[in-house]
Amino acid sequence: MAGSLRKPTLDSCPYSSSDTDDEGVRGTCEDASICKRFAVSIGYWNDPYIQHLVRLSKERKAPEINRGYFARVHGISQLIKAFLQKTECHCQIINLGAGMDTTFWILKDQDLLPSKYFEVDFPVIVTRKLHSIKFKPLLSKPILELHSEDTLQIDGYTLDSKRYAVIGADLRDLSELEEKLKKCNMDTQLPTLLITECVLVYMTPEQSANLIKWAASVFGTAMFINYEQVNMDDRFGQIMIENLRRRQCDLAGVETCKSLDSQKERLLANGWETAAAVNMMELYSRLPQTEVSRIESLEFLDELELLEQLMRHYCLCWATKGGSELGLTEITF
Repeated sequence: MAGSLRKPTLDSCPYSSSDTDDEGVRGTCEDASICKRFAVSIGYWNDPYIQHLVRLSKERKAPEINRGYFARVHGISQLIKAFLQKTECHCQIINLGAGMDTTFWILKDQDLLPSKYFEVDFPVIVTRKLHSIKFKPLLSKPILELHSEDTLQIDGYTLDSKRYAVIGADLRDLSELEEKLKKCNMDTQLPTLLITECVLVYMTPEQSANLIKWAASVFGTAMFINYEQVNMDDRFGQIMIENLRRRQCDLAGVETCKSLDSQKERLLANGWETAAAVNMMELYSRLPQTEVSRIESLEFLDELELLEQLMRHYCLCWATKGGSELGLTEITF
């Protein structure tokens, strides 16, 4: 049968790996994914794709956790959409440490896809995601619809298609990272949005600085979004650190998470021209009141003080380089 008439299929190539490092960090991906899945299941936001990537926890998550994830997802989504609007989607997005993120599918549904969407994570996490994509039509069909060829090759720890790529790589190995991105047709001339969510804090300050500096040097016009901990010097922050250490998960880069100023300074010191940051309680207070009323009606919260403490220990930062003619410096929350 002629190739142009064949029904698109997903093919996979065999691979083997003995990747056993960074198990604690990889566990945080599982935790975050399960928390998002639970929040979606009780109506905090709509995501028809996450159920095909993440199991539903039998354990009910605390209301303050659910509201925190709502603010996180909403805040990052707003910044992504602002970047896409400024660039009229003639851009690329690179999600570093993407885990089971579903943004690609949601943007496609909203007709807001960039020229290409890239995801990078540990190879073992990428393997799980590619397995779900291969066997779940709701995930594979949107990718194939945009693909220019009859078949889509999953080669080892990589999926590459016309508009979407998933890459298994270590973010601490920048030469490997850049090589793999370029192999999947990353275009350094395109305006580029890079996203990290609770990723940099698990790297040493030197490693995260190198990643941020690499991003600023490779792309002439770019924006960087970072979501992670802040105000970690106080007692509440120390309890967070101790809890993670008990699970064999060390926050190697916590010294950069002292304040909003230290977060912004890291970006400005490593090649970015503008930087802004808000803690998540401040962001929560800026959410549309109709949305806040809706989510607050979903479940009762009797620990308002705990919610405020938790939200003040996470922040959303964004930085820009170039792009003044596009209005990137005007983007805010």
